[in-house]
Amino acid sequence: MEAGTETRTAYLAVYDTFADWETGHTTAHLARNGFTVRTVGPTTDPVTTMAGLRIQPDLALTDLRPEGADLLILTGADLWDSGDELAPFARTARVFLDAGVPVAAICGATAGLAREGLLDERAHTSAVPRYLAATGYRGSAHYRDADAVTDGDLITAGPTEPVAFAREVFGRLGVYEGKRLDAWYRLYQRSDVSAYDVLQGSS
Repeated sequence: MEAGTETRTAYLAVYDTFADWETGHTTAHLARNGFTVRTVGPTTDPVTTMAGLRIQPDLALTDLRPEGADLLILTGADLWDSGDELAPFARTARVFLDAGVPVAAICGATAGLAREGLLDERAHTSAVPRYLAATGYRGSAHYRDADAVTDGDLITAGPTEPVAFAREVFGRLGVYEGKRLDAWYRLYQRSDVSAYDVLQGSS
């Protein structure tokens, strides 16, 4: 993002059993490119990630609105598959999508969106097809065997694809584009040193 442009805001959903590794590339590079990243929890009480790290949410889910937001990120967590505790986050994703605000979901969060019916008519991916099929959703015809998928304002990825997930987010938001987006992916996914010069603008 060029100097002088208005700050954009990405909201990162955080909750107990949050999968630490899945959104690090995304949030770090958004922050380095002019975005403010704010965390939103079930409440403002601290949550504990899979790694045992404690995160103090910036705001509670009930206070989150799509107005003024540029992205909602939903990461994986054991809680997506152990009950309905995180269902309010999937319902909030519907509100964001209805408002035309992008939503990016990875790993278990894709199952939450499936249960909410948000994948029934949109191209998407996840860990494996049978993982989503177990939710009883009706969108199996739209499943794509890909590292990450963007369909309009919805981005999805499986748990082993945090770099591809970030690539799709950056492309959707215009953080990196064209050759620079490809170079970013090649550098962080494949350790392709030739991509470094492209990112630095010297190639």
